[in-house]
Amino acid sequence: MEFSVDRDLPVPLRTQLQGLIEYGIACGELVPGELLPSVRELAERIGVAPMTVSQVYGDLKASGMIETRPGSGTFVTSSGRARLAARPEATELHRRIDALIDAGTAAGIRPAELVSLVSARAFYRDSVGARTRIVMIGLFTDATASYARFIAARLGNSVTVEPLTISAIERDPAARARANSADLAVTFVNRQREVMSLVTNTKVVSISFIPSEETRKALAALDSLARVAVISRFPDFLPIMKAGVQRFAPHVEHLTGATLETPNLEDLLSRSDVVVFASGSEDVLAKLQAGVTAFEYRHAPDTAEIERVLVPLINATDEERKAS
Repeated sequence: MEFSVDRDLPVPLRTQLQGLIEYGIACGELVPGELLPSVRELAERIGVAPMTVSQVYGDLKASGMIETRPGSGTFVTSSGRARLAARPEATELHRRIDALIDAGTAAGIRPAELVSLVSARAFYRDSVGARTRIVMIGLFTDATASYARFIAARLGNSVTVEPLTISAIERDPAARARANSADLAVTFVNRQREVMSLVTNTKVVSISFIPSEETRKALAALDSLARVAVISRFPDFLPIMKAGVQRFAPHVEHLTGATLETPNLEDLLSRSDVVVFASGSEDVLAKLQAGVTAFEYRHAPDTAEIERVLVPLINATDEERKAS
């Protein structure tokens, strides 16, 4: 193994040397039983004070990674890291670590920050135990976060659910890496194929969504004489949304539907008492006159679908984890 330090780095030489040897042992470049250079020889080779090498060797001895044999020299021990490096799965683990480093670099995360993130995550996982990691992939940030919270609350402490949007996965390599490293990805039925093309390393499933309890209550409470405008960003969703509003507010007689691109939208809004807008159509709020009531037609994951689709998959993942 080549020993060297970089004096241009803002890292103490002692830290660099210790990290170099530890990495060499962890990656199998320094194998158990291998003789290390003497303190003086290594100090001369890399141009540092003998005291620096002596301190590093002392720390590594204290951690059990190397040992000194009187009259023979300093050797790499059969420590946990050395044994790990000798195992076949260590190569795959190193590949994944390199991928994590690449993803962090692409996201603008510095190595020291990445180490802190990994350390914090390891401490968290160690404290709560292994959990199934799910990503909820939606269209809009706020709505997707609410879906993730709903699923997490339904499934309990055995899972973590991270919200991600399709647009974030498309533009952010770190987001795509998180989606592709999850145990399971959940999305809408009509977006499943699109998500599968983006998230190729994780199983992608779809579940149904229904109007949330808050949405249903708000619709049921509408005044029967109110003039209600139903606004959607997507034209193909407007008929479904309008039918949903009619279903939960059958007593309302004056119901009109439009999209954000509908001509004379401002005129329609000026003649409305209540505006019900789809998730992602918040732009309509800036067009409303004072006094007009508005609320979001927010959905929530169907609890029956969570039980039917997600719970069996999570149970299977738990069983695989226990068996491994």
